[in-house]
Amino acid sequence: MTELMPAAPDHSMLGLFMQADIVVKAVMLLLLLASIACWAIVVDKIFVLRRLKREATAVEAATARPGLPSETGLLPLGSHMVQRGLAAWRDSDQEESRKDRRERIERAMRAGVGAYLRKVEPGLPFLATLGSAAPFIGLFGTVWGIMNSFTAIAQSNDTSLAVVAPGIAEALLATALGLVAAIPAVIAYNKFATDLGRIGQRFNACIGILGERLTASDTSGVARSHAAE
Repeated sequence: MTELMPAAPDHSMLGLFMQADIVVKAVMLLLLLASIACWAIVVDKIFVLRRLKREATAVEAATARPGLPSETGLLPLGSHMVQRGLAAWRDSDQEESRKDRRERIERAMRAGVGAYLRKVEPGLPFLATLGSAAPFIGLFGTVWGIMNSFTAIAQSNDTSLAVVAPGIAEALLATALGLVAAIPAVIAYNKFATDLGRIGQRFNACIGILGERLTASDTSGVARSHAAE
């Protein structure tokens, strides 16, 4: 009777996962879920930042036109910014100096823009944390898996590569998953944080122009009555 040959070990990623220790499996699942969450945030922020860039372009176009700012043709953030500025301008105290009036108007618009942009930030801290922590989480899984491999070697008294390799491969898979989760998170965080900062700078530049224009219009009663309509 022919002896049945033992089944060859499965060295695919799924096979390595199924053969791994329970702790290594938990690390791999955690990193996989974190990677999925990372990509969900990335897709969401791509669309949000595209919309904010369109809003900044619309505000810049409105600022380039002469006269007092108008909410016509502006998207929600630009409209909110202009509303805040006009409200602060109409509430001006006649005893205020021109400098104080301009600072108050600009501060009102800047606060509105800042509050709106802060609503976009959720998710970015997660990307930053994942980018810095994921490699170490994967390394923990690797260390644990290699420790188990050496324990198995000591118990079997067999140091052949066929005995050592599967356990080490399972452990190294955890490190690979950590890098797969961390690298996109770091790139996305840096990209989104930079884009958000540039969008804020574009709005601040428009706020400076509109603040000066609104303050200058205080000398014209016609302009004030036009804004009150």
